[in-house]
Amino acid sequence: MSDRRSPATGRTSRHLILGAIAAGLGLALLRTPYRARYREEVDAAPELIRSAVIDGVLMRWEEHGGPERGAIPVVMVHGIPTNPRIWRYIIPRLTSVGVRCLAWEQVGFGWSLGEGLDRDISIPRQADYLRSWLRHLGVDRAVFVGHDVGGGVVQSLLTEHPELFAGLVLADSVAYDNWPVPMVRTAQRMRGLIARLPPALVKPLLLAAVNNLGHDDPRRRKVSHDLLWEPYARPIGPAGLANQLLHMSAYDTLQIGSRLRRLDIPARIVWGEDDPLGEWSGALLADTLGAPMRRIPGARHFTPEDHPEVIAEEIRGVLREVAESSPLMPSPGTPPGSCRATSA
Repeated sequence: MSDRRSPATGRTSRHLILGAIAAGLGLALLRTPYRARYREEVDAAPELIRSAVIDGVLMRWEEHGGPERGAIPVVMVHGIPTNPRIWRYIIPRLTSVGVRCLAWEQVGFGWSLGEGLDRDISIPRQADYLRSWLRHLGVDRAVFVGHDVGGGVVQSLLTEHPELFAGLVLADSVAYDNWPVPMVRTAQRMRGLIARLPPALVKPLLLAAVNNLGHDDPRRRKVSHDLLWEPYARPIGPAGLANQLLHMSAYDTLQIGSRLRRLDIPARIVWGEDDPLGEWSGALLADTLGAPMRRIPGARHFTPEDHPEVIAEEIRGVLREVAESSPLMPSPGTPPGSCRATSA
């Protein structure tokens, strides 16, 4: 089940990376300095940022929906190279039925890139940061949603603190040895060079890796490119990316996977049919956790952006099951204002 690469595959990945760097040099000579050029669609949630210094680490998150005692919040964890904005199309589909959404930014990712430098930002350590953040907010139970590396972080938290979980949704998650994909492995070997490059030369490399994983919605792909690149466009961007590459390891998810057990809480696995991470890993997660798996025909890796209606539907399904097992908790679909609380 591991990803065995031939020498030819390694050479292809290396040539793609070098080609991307060369392309970046040409574009840097032709273009004016980077400015955000994306324009969000009307169905995207606004960026509502909160921040706090927690255990000595400056953490950021998006918070949508107002707290009201008695309901379970949804905690969302993004992957690489994204940030909490990846949930922007899903959040309105949840807050519209009264759900409180908390989209955490991993330490050393997004606008928190600088916080990750000289820190351990591996998946197990991110789970520790996540636990500290939840404690700061007073969240002692939630439905957790993870995508990509964020799914690995959520799995790690599940093995250490199952009492926090009212429900679980994993979408196209890193798991076992389904990652890093070959192009990223090549970039890991070149991280010393990447750290020293100017941002303009890193941009085509990063976007080539994103395209390798893939969007199946061209309109969303363009918006996503502009949006996820913005934090990396800063002078610390290349060093931040190199630091992320340093801490990406299938060893962590293999260890976490060996500790996963069948769940007694509502859970869903959602997977893009054409995701390069491999459908086998989603099926293995579903079998191990005892959760149904929903395949999205023709979808690739970035399903929260390309297929937010599917992810949101699965989250709402988990919330309904949680509500049915807890008669005092409001169910999604209750008028907004009656189901938006962190349990205290």
